[in-house]
Amino acid sequence: MARTNLAGLDLDGLEAFFAEIGEKSFRARQLAQWIHQYRVVDFAEMTNLSKVLRQKLVETAEITLPEVLEEHISKDGTRKWIIRLSCGNSIETVYIPEKGRGTLCVSSQVGCTLACTFCSTGQQGFNRNLDASEIIGQLWLANEYLGKDPKGKRLVTNVVMMGMGEPLANYNNVVTAMKLMRDDLAYGISWRRVTLSTSGMVPLIDKLREDCHVSLAISLHAANDKLRSEIIPLNDKYPIAELLAACKRYVDVQQRRHITVEYVMLEGINDSVQDAKDLIRILKDLPTKINLIPFNPFPRTSYKCSSKKVIARFQQQLSDAGLVATVRKTRGDDIVAACGQLAGEVQDRTRRTQRIAQAEALQAQ
Repeated sequence: MARTNLAGLDLDGLEAFFAEIGEKSFRARQLAQWIHQYRVVDFAEMTNLSKVLRQKLVETAEITLPEVLEEHISKDGTRKWIIRLSCGNSIETVYIPEKGRGTLCVSSQVGCTLACTFCSTGQQGFNRNLDASEIIGQLWLANEYLGKDPKGKRLVTNVVMMGMGEPLANYNNVVTAMKLMRDDLAYGISWRRVTLSTSGMVPLIDKLREDCHVSLAISLHAANDKLRSEIIPLNDKYPIAELLAACKRYVDVQQRRHITVEYVMLEGINDSVQDAKDLIRILKDLPTKINLIPFNPFPRTSYKCSSKKVIARFQQQLSDAGLVATVRKTRGDDIVAACGQLAGEVQDRTRRTQRIAQAEALQAQ
């Protein structure tokens, strides 16, 4: 009989596990603290559990987390961990330190199914979803490697589900992990500091609104359907009007939810004066902040980043129209850890990657 991996269970899951083995529900709270707050993975060290229970856990459960294969540290302080999974694949997790906060960019899939053309992960193919222990394990490992600052505070204050993969395509595991991130018995991170970024899986945005209170970011990158479908093929299924309608439903004034719109700046593609006007038009009724992202190149891409002058002009147009627009500072590009550059190592990829390679070969002939 397979043992249950307790690292991937939220509080409800832990309570269900203990009920199944005939133990009281309060044991779930104790286990959550041991695993996620104290980072103890050996049942023998869990001293407030009886010896009988500890032996029962050895026989029925395990605490298994992914492991760091490599660590790369950027000149700007950004850290990238290449994390090995039990299946032989690897993923990438990035920590970005800033004054007053530290943000961890977490992956949710090995590769990605969506094939967004501006993203290195999207060109890697897709192997599988991460399970909840592999998602929360990235935060566990980051805390283990970083430790605490001199005042005893944790250095990871914010988590963004913006790493490899489309989080909503791995809905159940991602939501379980985010509940652990928010749980006071685990990591205790405010919902305002846990952000999920999606390319626009509309039905699951609506489901997320009911299931897990976190901040939402939308990977938009174009203000008309024709261009957005070229950049993000998922737009054919969920066009901009449907996506923005889902965003409006997600915003809850009483709970002060907000939407961040991500917009990668691609030279000659989506950075014109008219593009800015179109973006202003479609976002004017949505409470949002626009994050302009300088494009970060990766091998075999034909895209180039818009110039600083063009990005500044684009930002000014949005600001003049009353929208809040910021330009994301590029971090970790010297260790290939910047936005859109994460790739990991994807084995047994889908046939889509093979088709991409065949198309490139035909173009070269």
